[in-house]
Amino acid sequence: MELRYWLLLIVLGAIWGSAFIFIKIATPELGSVFLVSLRLAIASLIFLPILLQHKYRKQFRNAFPYILFLAIFNNAIPFVMFSEASYGSDSSMLAILNSSTALLTLTIAFFWIDERFSKLQLFGLFVGFLGIIILVNPANSSTTLLSSFYALLGASCYALCGVFIQKYSQNINKFVLIGWSLAFGSLVLIPIALFNIPEVFPSKSTILSVLWLGGISTGLAFIGYVRLIEKIGAVRTSTVAYLLPVFGIIWGYIFLGESITLNIVIGCIMVLVGIFFATNKKSDSLGGDHGT
Repeated sequence: MELRYWLLLIVLGAIWGSAFIFIKIATPELGSVFLVSLRLAIASLIFLPILLQHKYRKQFRNAFPYILFLAIFNNAIPFVMFSEASYGSDSSMLAILNSSTALLTLTIAFFWIDERFSKLQLFGLFVGFLGIIILVNPANSSTTLLSSFYALLGASCYALCGVFIQKYSQNINKFVLIGWSLAFGSLVLIPIALFNIPEVFPSKSTILSVLWLGGISTGLAFIGYVRLIEKIGAVRTSTVAYLLPVFGIIWGYIFLGESITLNIVIGCIMVLVGIFFATNKKSDSLGGDHGT
């Protein structure tokens, strides 16, 4: 893989790892639903010049059912869940729990689309979920069980949508799917957001956090993500999952003064090792028969 694509992967990991810092800053002032609605609206504006091109406009109608599903389950619900989780969790823990998406995706794929497990993948799932148990244990971190539940629910939504795309919409253009799902995710939340408008005008740090979350972490980063998939493939692009929790821990320590305990390090390493083995298919398979 060319150096420029490695650099783009690292930048993508750094940007997505930073998102949890800005979620923690902005959520207390704006509330989860209002924040996410703004975030998705800003991100969709970044995508708009691409989506309005003729070659993408003509794909909208056929893709709409899939767009609506992703708007709800890949954007609106998980974004709100991670914002809610930020009330009782460090940003670094949110980043680590977010990375469990890879483990949850494999689990859902096994039951939904009869995806086969290899022995190595099964080992990876065991190690990864053991790491999650260590992380969500309140005795090992400052994260509450409720926040852990919200974060894992959000990660489960991401995992569900990953399998959904694989099963139903692999041939639909990713710019169309992701871009319009951001816009409709915001629209879905607007009726609720209107009843949760902040009473006090937000601080400068909150405004900047919203702009970063919408414009950079969601808008530009998602464009870069789709471009990477086109250039190096989905499998290689998925390695960004290893970078996200690492940067999440680093940014949380530097900018929010969050502590890095031994249990957090051990849990993070176990999740990353689990992801590595769980996404490795070079072994004898276990599970359902796909037939020929």
